[in-house]
Amino acid sequence: MSDVQASIHTRIAKQKATLPAMYGDVDFSVLPERYTEDVSASSIASYADKFPTPPADMVERVRAYTMLGDVTADAYAALMGEYGFKTLVDMLQTACDKGIEAVPDAPAELVALIAEMETKPDWLDMDLVREGARLNRLPMAVAAPWMIRGSFLATFLNKYTALPMALTGTLSGTTAARRVNETATFFTVTTLPGAMEPHGEGFKAAAMVRLMHSMVRFNVLRRVKGWDVSVYGIPIPQVDQMPAGLIDVFLLAYQMVAEGRTEFTAEERARVEFSRYRCYLLGLPEDLLMDTPQGIIDIMNARGGSIRDGFDDATCGALVRATLAAYMPPDKSFGSRVFDAIEKRFSRIVFIQQFLGGDRKAAADMGVPVSNLDYAVAAVMGTGIALKMAAYKLALATPGLKGLADRRLTAKIRKLLARYGHAEFTTDAGAYRPAAPASAAHSH
Repeated sequence: MSDVQASIHTRIAKQKATLPAMYGDVDFSVLPERYTEDVSASSIASYADKFPTPPADMVERVRAYTMLGDVTADAYAALMGEYGFKTLVDMLQTACDKGIEAVPDAPAELVALIAEMETKPDWLDMDLVREGARLNRLPMAVAAPWMIRGSFLATFLNKYTALPMALTGTLSGTTAARRVNETATFFTVTTLPGAMEPHGEGFKAAAMVRLMHSMVRFNVLRRVKGWDVSVYGIPIPQVDQMPAGLIDVFLLAYQMVAEGRTEFTAEERARVEFSRYRCYLLGLPEDLLMDTPQGIIDIMNARGGSIRDGFDDATCGALVRATLAAYMPPDKSFGSRVFDAIEKRFSRIVFIQQFLGGDRKAAADMGVPVSNLDYAVAAVMGTGIALKMAAYKLALATPGLKGLADRRLTAKIRKLLARYGHAEFTTDAGAYRPAAPASAAHSH
């Protein structure tokens, strides 16, 4: 075992000693059923042969991080019994808005969390991150509102990774709508100017997401009957943050390799650095944040190839259906209802094309039937979005129009954020439901 691997294993074992309330009952030497070394039994079995096998050290890293929570945020979340949930949220928000010194008698765990987030990694170039944010404003303002629901559904295709969402009550329409809107809020707010600096809105949103995930881990490990660590491992381990945080650069890297390119252009490099830093703020270990196209593909496939394939209709199917049925707009005005009707059709097609390989039957089996009208609506909308994106790209590349176009996009993003609603990034332990009995959970 290399020194790096040994230090990872030390961090994992340390969870038990430093946070016995959360991890005391977890045997970190046992790999959960969710983990597989057989790629043909994994979540990427259908396309694994299209890529070279990821390097052994990456596979080992993913294996280790399958059992790692977020040590720093978990320690803060574990103060819930002492401070209460609301106080923890308030103190974190104050520290993000005004600095840690603005929190009277700030607990050491909060000081540590803010200090960790404010520590700049050696590789960080904030100018590149700012440029990446600027480049991401266009897709977030124009395409994302139509695609976020369809992309969000991808997180529900595996029972091992979807269970925390099911347990936290995301199966009801209102909760599902809130979760999608909060996810949209997080990814959208981080693209605003200055959002990722300390005291910025994106920095604060990342801190809140970390606390929310830690609270889910705390509540699931301590209170949920039926969460079987030997089957599911740690709830929301660090490797499960990778798909949402890195999907855009993963798809970019994929496309580059298909084109035979191995080097990012200047614009691509800025987008990659933006995504890497956003993941870093979310607490992802730096050695999961690759900076070359092949490295990004390898680490993502190492993760996908480590998760046992398993679709359980009671968990996965129910989450997909609840999310597709949810009414997302903030009101029932005519415009909102029209948006909802069109966006639902578009999301179905995004989901089927991007995550089910265009398989309409697989979608229908999940309770997501699609019609030719859905495809027609998606085609019209897709063309409209592409034309709008092209017009903005042209304006952003024109010296006299660049600043104006960027200000328009920033204003659009502010409007979107108002529509997504105030994101609380919280989890209500009272709404948790017990996990399915082990026999049902094991159905493959």
